Amino acid sequence: MWVTVALLLGSAVVIYLSCEYFVNGVEWVGRKLSVGEKATGTVLAAFGTALPESVVTLVAVAFGTTAAAKDLGIGAALGGPLALATIAYATVGIMLLLSRRHLADTPAMRADLRRLSRDQGWFLAIFVVKIALGLVLFAVKPWLGLLFLAAYALYVRHEMQADNDDEEEGALEPLHFQPRAETPGTAIAIVQTLAALAVIFLASRLFVHQLEQLGPVLGLKPQLLALLLSPIATELPETMNAVIWVRQGKHRLALANISGAMMIQATIPTALGLFFTPWLLDRSLLLAAGVTATAIAILFAAFRGGWISRALLASMGLLYAVFAGLLVVLHLGA
Repeated sequence: MWVTVALLLGSAVVIYLSCEYFVNGVEWVGRKLSVGEKATGTVLAAFGTALPESVVTLVAVAFGTTAAAKDLGIGAALGGPLALATIAYATVGIMLLLSRRHLADTPAMRADLRRLSRDQGWFLAIFVVKIALGLVLFAVKPWLGLLFLAAYALYVRHEMQADNDDEEEGALEPLHFQPRAETPGTAIAIVQTLAALAVIFLASRLFVHQLEQLGPVLGLKPQLLALLLSPIATELPETMNAVIWVRQGKHRLALANISGAMMIQATIPTALGLFFTPWLLDRSLLLAAGVTATAIAILFAAFRGGWISRALLASMGLLYAVFAGLLVVLHLGA
């Protein structure tokens, strides 16, 4: 057990260090491609860190040989948004509190908050459809997966077109792979970003594997593990990115990265689930969906009304604790 814990902690440290290289590289890639700061967070960074876990979902639902494997894939598709809406946003709030920083009250930040409220609104609409489809069974359901892929494509198109003239939040640090260059080359920035992403992927797989080994020791059943602990592991890169960007004072990038990752989680894993499984949700998954929808509704109102605060963000983690408590008390993961 101690070896498992050591590998768990070691892989978490490797993920954090790799994320340092990833966020540094992806910011330079965004600069080189003339992508605005918000789109760098919502599209480039979010797609990069969400791609590995989407591949894992694909393997589970498409190549899983048992019903349990496919159930774990569906659980991951519901658990990811839950972890992002609660733990990831809570991490931003906690980091702001610990660093004694506030969200800047600037025109750029206010505009970003309005756009983030729009993202939450779109996510909530897509999420409601996603859950509704999990309540019924009909012949053409798998084809509806194409609509979720199309929804994400439209989101990416909008983000890339609407975000070219953002005022940057702080200066870019020198590229870690070329620290002496005032302006590094595009190729080396892409190489650093992809190399960091590869290490994040491998370390995340090790983290999840050790978590799976630890689950039975703690008496957790596979489905309970998929809903409670695995989402924390698979969303660890996004959470680490948020920690790094908040530490650097780049709050808009931290929030944008989480928002973009949530849009991916609302669409791509859902499409995969619709393509390869009956996509029927049990009570534990419906509970996860209810808590996620509650969290998003609160965030939507807060972003739209401009009353988002570090304390409110930090408190989102309480919803995850409520979910965990209800899951255990009601024996829904059994």
